[in-house]
Amino acid sequence: MRMKVLGLVVLGVCLAASARVMTVTNGQPDGNRHPYVGVVIQFIPDMPGFVTVCSGSALSSTKFLTAAHCADPSRPVFVSYKSGPPFSLSKDFTPGTFHPNPNWCIACGPGLPGFDTHDVAVVTLGKPVNPGDFATLPAAGLVDTLPMGTFVDIVGYGVQGFIPGGGPKQQIFLFTRYFAPSQLIQSNNVASVEFIKLTANPSQGTGGVCFGDSGGPDVLSGTDIVLAVNSYVTNGNCAGVTYSNRVDLPDILSFINSF
Repeated sequence: MRMKVLGLVVLGVCLAASARVMTVTNGQPDGNRHPYVGVVIQFIPDMPGFVTVCSGSALSSTKFLTAAHCADPSRPVFVSYKSGPPFSLSKDFTPGTFHPNPNWCIACGPGLPGFDTHDVAVVTLGKPVNPGDFATLPAAGLVDTLPMGTFVDIVGYGVQGFIPGGGPKQQIFLFTRYFAPSQLIQSNNVASVEFIKLTANPSQGTGGVCFGDSGGPDVLSGTDIVLAVNSYVTNGNCAGVTYSNRVDLPDILSFINSF
């Protein structure tokens, strides 16, 4: 089975209204529904003009939650809570320091259960920013109390969909914060110990996450509680199901709260 992390690389992201990349699929513009959800970018030294793109959520004026696979901790990242373009690096983004979980490891084990672990990171911003509201961390073990089918709001700046046609599908990327409802799928496999599984089936009226949505929050519907952060999908169409690293695990909460 092929697994794909949900980070993204685009050209000229600071002005990228027309760049092609992925976000919440089958969704709608978020507007001010989740003002604490932001975009985090990092410039790539050996690829001039290119940046990586991920999503995340503000836990405080200086603490931003995202995925560990999103950036290189040796270089600065930049965070913005603006909901859509145009963007200015100097006016709309705040520099920060990227701190991946020290136990993060990608493709360290065989198959789906070992593909990813501890895929959570914190960005400490260089100066306080108040987006208007903040996300909330869950109580330890909250996910284990939720029934199958629980509604979850997924929010991010990733790819909105694909352009059909011959050859490889072209991605639709608007660099805009989108949201969509999804539902929790329970499972008893090894991966469920660390990840939640969400449906990405548009025929059921739900949305999904895609490239560029890495680190974006999976919010318990009707609350600001982040259950998990988007981590990876199992195919290049971002269809079927998606996997997100649980935030309600004691060691993950301890890591986040250490900042």
